[in-house]
Amino acid sequence: MPLQVPPPVTTNPIARIRSDLRRERAAFRETPALPGWRGPSLRLTRQFRRDPLSVLLPAYEEFGPVFGLRLLHAYQVFMLGPEANHFVLVSDRDKFHWREGSFGDLIPLIGNGLLTTDGSFHDRAREIMLPVFHSERIAVAGVAMSDEVGRAVDGLRPGQRLDLYDWTRHLAMRVAMRALFGLDPDATEGFDVAAEFERGLSFYEREYILQVLRGPGSPFRRVRRARQRLDRLIEAEIARRRGRTDAGEDILSLLLEATDADGERLSDAQIRDQVLTLLFAGHDTTTSTVSFLFWE
Repeated sequence: MPLQVPPPVTTNPIARIRSDLRRERAAFRETPALPGWRGPSLRLTRQFRRDPLSVLLPAYEEFGPVFGLRLLHAYQVFMLGPEANHFVLVSDRDKFHWREGSFGDLIPLIGNGLLTTDGSFHDRAREIMLPVFHSERIAVAGVAMSDEVGRAVDGLRPGQRLDLYDWTRHLAMRVAMRALFGLDPDATEGFDVAAEFERGLSFYEREYILQVLRGPGSPFRRVRRARQRLDRLIEAEIARRRGRTDAGEDILSLLLEATDADGERLSDAQIRDQVLTLLFAGHDTTTSTVSFLFWE
């Protein structure tokens, strides 16, 4: 049967808080109390937002690798270390639902991709996409990476001052566009994909009270506009590829042809969401990592 996207997650902040508190009450009835700080604390919440490590490291030293903290209204459980990673990602992954947690907050920007879905839809989409990450595909992508890095470095001049984070973000996005999807970063008619993602992601850096707001001029409205502009770019490219007779070698071309074991394909909307997810995952953390590399 065709892949069915999981039910939508509400973006209404009041509904999210109510749902969080309802699930929390049920969890507290079923599980023993964890070490940590369960009571509400505005001071702790603000400190965590400014500097998470200044909260997590003392808690780890006092309570060990598993502890709970209340941040704003929500009780958060932290599990640190390799055993916890294996528990969450491998041995007991069916107990965790990214879509109902903080990753679900990314849905307004990147849709229903691998980062924001769970269960059978996630597994089948991952099965469809797996061949596009085989080693020979990665080797081809390496050529585009090398070309773009050389081009970016050649543009630097001795004594030049630049915004390193912005420079790295644009470089990483150009690599992602070429290596992942065969898109020409210079043929977007002035549309700055990296800047558009930055505008969308800035929503998640705002104070929570501002994230709650809706309506004209609100941060949420801006993230929705960024998503709409990104959608138009990707949907136009999907339509253009559908009209081609020759199959490309990039990930977008392969996604258009890929099937799972039952012969099912991703729909255009599902491909669009996976492309947005891979563009996000393929450049955002890379930007931070390379920027910190230069800093060190």
